[in-house]
Amino acid sequence: MDIDLGGRVALVTGSTQGIGHAIATRLAQAGAAVVVNGRVGGRVEAAAARIRDAVPDATVRGVVADLTDGEAVDDLLLEVPSVDILVNNLGIFGARPALEIDDAEWRRYFEINVLAGVRLIRAYLPEMMARGFGRVLSISSDSSVVIPVEMVHYGVTKTAQLAVTRGFAKVAAGTGVTVNSVLAGPTHTGGVEELVEQMVGADQPWEQAQRTFMREHRPQSLLQRLIEPAEIANMVAYLSSPLASATTGGAIRVDGGYVDAILP
Repeated sequence: MDIDLGGRVALVTGSTQGIGHAIATRLAQAGAAVVVNGRVGGRVEAAAARIRDAVPDATVRGVVADLTDGEAVDDLLLEVPSVDILVNNLGIFGARPALEIDDAEWRRYFEINVLAGVRLIRAYLPEMMARGFGRVLSISSDSSVVIPVEMVHYGVTKTAQLAVTRGFAKVAAGTGVTVNSVLAGPTHTGGVEELVEQMVGADQPWEQAQRTFMREHRPQSLLQRLIEPAEIANMVAYLSSPLASATTGGAIRVDGGYVDAILP
């Protein structure tokens, strides 16, 4: 399957590491001009440089912006006024007992995991619709369907993300623009390594700790291992392409069979 994104501009939020960085790299490999985004200038430039090293002919630039800050979003839109592919990857997670999560923390999770993406969809979707092509993708989670008891606030924001996707897909109906969520399962990132250490302890080798985490805390995974970020990125590249023109309004699972249901 030849995925050709030549001539397309892609913005991937939260793309200095982990899933976001893997997505930005994969889109660059497919020929898209990629905009890397993060909050810290040095990390943004380092991430862009890693993509250039991996894809020597890539067109990559970095834009520093805190997407929870309305003025910073306005500045980003001045630098990147138009995109063909928007990947809302920015997100936070962390384990905390549900009864200890205060209002401020709930608001912080909604601001980062939900509203930051809504702002960018609101900004970029009208031009996509007028142009007759566009791809909006939000990186959601198995936690949107199987709410984890140790991360209720995270799960709820990811559920909201699915509703945002479905709603904006209806807004874009009949225009040639698709809006989807990618429902990622437990994935091997730096943040998840920290979560695994928090949940099972730091006194064992990583491979053993990973197996213990999956067995004790994610036993319903059919993959029985953490997903690699590149595996998520492959699905995003497909959904970003013209090949996925009939897929919209959906929650596309790359969850290793984690969600125990025929449909999400």
